[in-house]
Formats: sequence, C-alpha cells, structure tokens
Amino acid sequence: MWAIRGAVTVPENTEGAIREAVIELMDALEECNHLDPAYIISATFSVTRDLDAVFPAAIARQRPQWDNVALLDVQHMHVEGSLPYCIRVLLHVQLPIRHGKIQHVYLRGARNLRPDLVVTG
Repeated sequence: MWAIRGAVTVPENTEGAIREAVIELMDALEECNHLDPAYIISATFSVTRDLDAVFPAAIARQRPQWDNVALLDVQHMHVEGSLPYCIRVLLHVQLPIRHGKIQHVYLRGARNLRPDLVVTG
C-alpha cells in the first residue's frame, strides 16, 4: 500500500472553481500514477479555511469507478501566512510498484508547496 499526495489551488471559493480544480488534480494523479480506481483504498481531502462552497469528496465520488473509495473531507490547519485557497489530497492505494515510482502531483499555486516533487515534462 502506498500514499500519494497532491494539491491544487483555486482562484475563488465557488463550487465551479473547486469542481474544476478537484477534477484536474484527480485526473493528473490517476494519469501520472496509472491508477485504476479499483486499487484506490481511500482519499482524504483537506481544504484551507477559506474554501467552503462544496466538499471535494462529493466531487470525487462522482468519478467513474470511485463508488467504493472511502472519502473524507477535513479542514486543513490554519497557519498565518500559509497558501490560501488550497485543496490537498492524500490517497491510499494498492499498487505493485516501488516507492520511487510514485508521482505526487502539485498543480497551479500549490507547486510552491513542494517544488522538489513537481513533475516536469
């Protein structure tokens, strides 16, 4: 079992902006890691306190074959000066690969959170 991380920022606290960002992030995580949703055990989404228009897990639940994935939303701890309008996700997956093959995905403004993990090309 492996943990895969990801994050993305949104320009505003609207259902549309959050939906677009969650779909972009989930698409990138699935593509970069060749994930079959049947092997995704759980997804925990955290959002900064300035995001409350929609639950990211509710968006993920609508993805094809995600009906058996355990989903949870939480509010990310607030630290003064931290990145605003940010959605993070922690996936637990069952994959027959080595840890070094896991690709964490940081998009948009969230790329600055972990520049060491940003995949180029």
